[in-house]
Amino acid sequence: MLEVYIDGASRGNPGTAAAGFIVIHPGGEEPYRHGRVLGRQTNNFAEYTALLDALRYLNDIKRLSAEDIIIHSDSELLVRQLNGTYRVRSSRLKPLYEEAKRMLAGRKNIRITHVNREKNREADRIVNVVLDGGDVN
Repeated sequence: MLEVYIDGASRGNPGTAAAGFIVIHPGGEEPYRHGRVLGRQTNNFAEYTALLDALRYLNDIKRLSAEDIIIHSDSELLVRQLNGTYRVRSSRLKPLYEEAKRMLAGRKNIRITHVNREKNREADRIVNVVLDGGDVN
């Protein structure tokens, strides 16, 4: 099973934002880390961008449909929207949500779960490193 931790943050809301993720590969393979600055955005925009970046990466390495994947996020809003508990009301988030749903459509091997911030520390660290101008690798 492949585990992915995603996070997005904004210093100010909106403010300077970043998105990041880490992929924990099974079998001891080195984790893959990615983070990028997004400019002036909201926290929720950054969270969705982190998810989309992770899904694109998994698609590029042909893992999106190859094995079971759990995506962990500390954004209760994102998780509940994608799992159908909450509606997407924001016109700025709706295109991101729709893109995520398209990428996830028909994929029974992917679950998106909510985790508390304590369990999402590495993804949070990645976001803060890139916000501070550092490199995550």
